[in-house]
Amino acid sequence: MVVSGPVAIDLSGKVAIVTGGTRGLGREIAAALAGAGAKVVVCGRTAPESLPAGVEFIAADVRDAEQAQALVDRVVGRHGRLDILVNNAGGSPHADAASASPRFSEAIIRLNLLAPLHMAQAAHAPMAAAGGGSIVNIASVSGIRPSPRTAAYGAAKAGLLNLTQSLAQEWGAAQIRVNAVIAGLMQTEQAEATYGDAEAQAAVAASMPLGRMGTGADLAGAVLWLCSPLAGWVSGARINVDGGGERPYFLDLVKGE
Repeated sequence: MVVSGPVAIDLSGKVAIVTGGTRGLGREIAAALAGAGAKVVVCGRTAPESLPAGVEFIAADVRDAEQAQALVDRVVGRHGRLDILVNNAGGSPHADAASASPRFSEAIIRLNLLAPLHMAQAAHAPMAAAGGGSIVNIASVSGIRPSPRTAAYGAAKAGLLNLTQSLAQEWGAAQIRVNAVIAGLMQTEQAEATYGDAEAQAAVAASMPLGRMGTGADLAGAVLWLCSPLAGWVSGARINVDGGGERPYFLDLVKGE
């Protein structure tokens, strides 16, 4: 069948959890899912001052397996099911790998790798009971190339990509699709801390093949597609949302490039 014209993604009747969905990129993902008709719950350690229309908040620290399970139980108890899980919570400040404390490194790995595993494990039973579901792990280019000054973060995101494919293999029989979105250089509320001042950010944007950094809307579009029937036979995939990727540094050293 050939579909002409715009295709609307309708997630009416679906229930979704977006971790780290109270701000930044996660908030935009949550808003997009709600805009497509899903009932959306976001979580964090503290309640935000406001939320997008159709989005609820439940306090939870998903680095803790018991809190992750309690969060899923509350969502299923309130809404009767769970269809979508977006493991978005993550991040890391810069740190010198030679002097980073064990406590720091362990905290980064708990947030970026173990928390998605805890949430996926908690989501498995209700998704299987509903006849299937979609788990989307928000990964990073730091997991597929060197990540200096965020080494533990890069290693955790690399692990998240392997986890994605492993769970897709294990849980396919339950019709649970597990995919990863590899986010490139994104324009976020912390862009200055990551890239520098406005001039530095403009230079980074100009270096991208599409001439700009990514936005929450770019990320949310990929998540919506992966959670929809349009991606019904997509599982274990790594979807690069990176504007064409970073320019290889060596090209700047080659005469004529």
